[in-house]
Amino acid sequence: MATIAQSKATDLDTLCINTIRTLSIDAIQKANSGHPGTPMAMAPVAYTLWQRFLRFDPADPVWPNRDRFVLSAGHASMLLYSLLHLTKTQAVDPDYETLGEPSVSLDDIESFRQLDSKAAGHPEYHLTSGVETTTGPLGQGIATTVGMAIGGKWLGAHFGPELFDFDVYAICGDGDLMEGVSGEAGSIAGHQRLDNLCWIYDNNHISIDGRTSLAYSDDVAARFVGYGWNVTRVGDANDLDLLTRAFEVFKKEEGRPTLIIVDSHIGYGSPHKQDTAEVHGEPLGPDEVRETKRAYGWPEDAEFLIPDGVYEHFADGVGARGARLRSEWKQRVAEGDPVLSTQIDQMQRRELPEGWDAEIPSFDADSGPIATRKASHEVLNAIAPRVPWLLSGSADLTGSTASGLTFDGAGNFTPEDRSGRVLHYGIREHESAAISNGLALSKLRPVWSTYLIFSDYARPAIRLSALMELPVIHWFSHDSIGLGEDGPTHQPVEQLASLRAMPGLNLIRPCDANEVAEAWRVIMQQKHQPTALVLTRQNVPVIDRSRYASAGGLQRGGYVLADSDGDPELILIATGSEVSLAIDAYEELRGDGVRARVVSLPSWYMFDRQPPEYRESVLPEAIASRIAVEQGSTLGWDRYVGPRGRIVGMRTFGASAPLKEVQRKFGFTPKRVAETARELLK
Repeated sequence: MATIAQSKATDLDTLCINTIRTLSIDAIQKANSGHPGTPMAMAPVAYTLWQRFLRFDPADPVWPNRDRFVLSAGHASMLLYSLLHLTKTQAVDPDYETLGEPSVSLDDIESFRQLDSKAAGHPEYHLTSGVETTTGPLGQGIATTVGMAIGGKWLGAHFGPELFDFDVYAICGDGDLMEGVSGEAGSIAGHQRLDNLCWIYDNNHISIDGRTSLAYSDDVAARFVGYGWNVTRVGDANDLDLLTRAFEVFKKEEGRPTLIIVDSHIGYGSPHKQDTAEVHGEPLGPDEVRETKRAYGWPEDAEFLIPDGVYEHFADGVGARGARLRSEWKQRVAEGDPVLSTQIDQMQRRELPEGWDAEIPSFDADSGPIATRKASHEVLNAIAPRVPWLLSGSADLTGSTASGLTFDGAGNFTPEDRSGRVLHYGIREHESAAISNGLALSKLRPVWSTYLIFSDYARPAIRLSALMELPVIHWFSHDSIGLGEDGPTHQPVEQLASLRAMPGLNLIRPCDANEVAEAWRVIMQQKHQPTALVLTRQNVPVIDRSRYASAGGLQRGGYVLADSDGDPELILIATGSEVSLAIDAYEELRGDGVRARVVSLPSWYMFDRQPPEYRESVLPEAIASRIAVEQGSTLGWDRYVGPRGRIVGMRTFGASAPLKEVQRKFGFTPKRVAETARELLK
């Protein structure tokens, strides 16, 4: 580690810093698109962190005990791409094997923001090795780092601090701290005393509209002291001496996360655009590029120049340090407990221990109705003891959603006990989902829960879990107007349609306890898909599988649950609690001689990915008389019922009344579904 005396800038330090700056300037100028100001200002900060402190091996950027660096100010992406290129960070494939090629090549930088470049407009986790999380929407990066830091603490407790003791760093800006999720993140990080978490606040007083004083006058230092953070300040972003001291303060801090406030000049070095809003999000322009390079002492007309000695300097710093630390870590793993070594490998590859599903229960129809949230609780607590890295948390609704881990030894995750597997997030839905993303990025298996209506508060982080292909389990109970008396503010109507519209998110709405069990068999084996598991508050019948089809059909997204003698003339399609309603209507129609079929369609996502022959066998194109039944928005159901079909769904908000009265008011009764069927068949 560099000492204060060693930390003064040398000519080589300055050369490397200006290489980062000019690569950023040139890439943005060539693309005629991008954000040059922050890379120009914060290059010395990122350089000091990476070259002197960061425990990161460019030869193996997924080494499990590496420090994490997150560029929450994702618009400054060229800052990160320059570092990944200059450190010769290697590309890694989806199986976590290095490919022998750079993560970000000079060609990628020269084609910044162009199609198929690894240097996309904002950092993308699934696209570019060395990018620890997708950032861009402000606040998301720092919110996710809290989950990474929690993950680091849990891993250290479970595997031992000699195997996991990584730190998490993030560069953030005014925009990150203005977003509300930063308050949720800062609050819980302080409460959990995450002393392995360091945010670096780029305090440049500029946002897109102009000076931040137009809309922002927070005392940021006081705010974070109030959250329980250690706050320190660097008065000049170019002062490597003070930057080094600030990082050393963080490394020594115990019991508090650290915020380093760095005073900077956006667009540093630009003669006419420094400290302006213009330099935030626009290329400098050819003339200003030349003048800025002149101010840096750089060849004015050189483009994408990497001077002699720059690659070697990074290799001697972060490269050599990372290689040594990774080698020592691998040796400790090899000499340690083989059970723990196997677990680390399984976690890293998102594999499951043998026998993980051995205790999943089945449910007897004679046992009586049970809410799917309660059935899910039983299944979760049968799986979790066999998957030690599965953690479950809730946004202050652990009991109401039934998502708690209640087996012996589960325990709460607290500052006093980092081995606990139950996380209490408080009333912070957005941060609950963001933390879960951070846990998944640390290769843990997170579950978090709230009511379905409050998924709206968490939507940006849910979307990022889908964009990053993270197997986060988003557990949503109280899934319809069926929750009754709480009324329309708590009754989700449009949320199912909204979440189904999200690419890559597998929404599963099981109809009974046995579909819940099958859902978990699917969920746990998904390596690259997040799941929205949507569950009832109210009890629903356990369907008699000796009379109707096996719940195993859930694994194909949709299946024929009940069928007619001979070809059906009518198909009833339903999800969740409405499936039993459809069965009752089916039985009534069958008594009248109607040849009807019931299709349970718990996952549109999985059903739409089945072969066309299977989908045709479930929903034959020739049968045009179809009715969909769901206590949610009708939006999207036309794809399954077709132009002649009907939808029994919600076209308004709900109402406050007991369950049966609400269902009767909006037509969710077997009688109303049967009447609709008769009208359709006429």
